[in-house]
Amino acid sequence: MKVLVIEDEQALKESIVAYLRQEGYICESAESFKEAHLKAADFSYACVLVDITLPGGSGLEIVRQLKENSPDTGIIIISAKNALDDKITGLELGADDYLTKPFHLSELNARLKSVIRRRNFNGQKVVQAGAIKVYPDAAEATVDDRKLNLTKKEYDLLLYFISNKRRVLTKDSIAEHLWGDHAEALDSLDFVYTHIKNLRRKIMDAGGQDYIQTVYGLGYKFSF
Repeated sequence: MKVLVIEDEQALKESIVAYLRQEGYICESAESFKEAHLKAADFSYACVLVDITLPGGSGLEIVRQLKENSPDTGIIIISAKNALDDKITGLELGADDYLTKPFHLSELNARLKSVIRRRNFNGQKVVQAGAIKVYPDAAEATVDDRKLNLTKKEYDLLLYFISNKRRVLTKDSIAEHLWGDHAEALDSLDFVYTHIKNLRRKIMDAGGQDYIQTVYGLGYKFSF
């Protein structure tokens, strides 16, 4: 799952990003209103953590922008402000949660998982797609209760497909999801085909069906 951390306090931002990457998230960051505005407009995220007070503008404007342009994205406001008006404004704009600094990173992670479950999996802790079951908290997947031996990228790819089942996903969107904004610097997207081929083979070797369809000229679609 890809997460954007919008935080201008350098040390806090780095500690959040390092912790979330250790927990398996694809994590990007922004330190100013302008940088956050551009990332929120150009890329898609499962959830955005946004500070209210930013150099150059208010994080509440980022919340407003996300709700207008990316309504499926989860939003957690992280702020030193504990004012009731800020909480009410942020939640009324559409934020899913509000966490006041200082906070424990484990609590942030628990709230992040909760928002992603609600946004992507109807609040379920186990996600089922055909014979496949995915356990996001453990980052594991099975086919007919047989564990799939997936690499980190293959697991992220499977969860991305299931989160967007029956939607056509382009190579660009898959690359961006797996590599974040670093995908723009890549010379070729052939690795996307390689990961899809390996994921498809592992699912079928475990007894599953070929759920990943190639939509010629457009991309790929997960159907069951």
